[in-house]
Amino acid sequence: MLKKSEKTTKFIIETVAPIFNQKGYAATSMSDITNATGLTKGSIYGNFKNKEEIAIASFNKNVNDLLVRIASHQKQNKSPLQKLYLITDFYRNYYDFSKELGGCPILNVGVDANNQDTVLLEQVRFVINKTQNNIAKIVDWGKEVGEIKSTVNSQLFAKKLYAHIQGAIFMTYTMDDDSYLENAMDEMDNIIKNELEI
Repeated sequence: MLKKSEKTTKFIIETVAPIFNQKGYAATSMSDITNATGLTKGSIYGNFKNKEEIAIASFNKNVNDLLVRIASHQKQNKSPLQKLYLITDFYRNYYDFSKELGGCPILNVGVDANNQDTVLLEQVRFVINKTQNNIAKIVDWGKEVGEIKSTVNSQLFAKKLYAHIQGAIFMTYTMDDDSYLENAMDEMDNIIKNELEI
């Protein structure tokens, strides 16, 4: 059971995570945070050292929600090759899901932090590297079990897939048109089929 202070911390993060994601670090004020939570600055600073700490916790919460959803989607099949197809399948419907988070946290915070805040940028880079490494591990696993060609460069493919995903998310949000994500994921499926599959 959570202590009162832990409940308050959780409440603050859950309440302000979509605000930070939508408005960005610099544009989110302490007034936004106090208005959304109904708490005083003193209560908030009793749980967090500063605004940056709240922003990092909010980003981590949004990313965790995203990663949990992807992991759950991938559990539909035990084959490493099929897990790659399940990644592209997940992102076909990402536009609607990510709206609940206030947009794509990696894209939003990545662009915002690149201009504003080095600690947040480090967090974004960590998540991107971790995600790409996880994709590469699936490819390596596929090679081991004989589903994926041994000549495939796992890291290169992981970067290509993730760049396609983030580029398509940017275009989908900018143009308010999810066909960018659908088309990009179709392209990646063709690459998986023609360049990876045995």
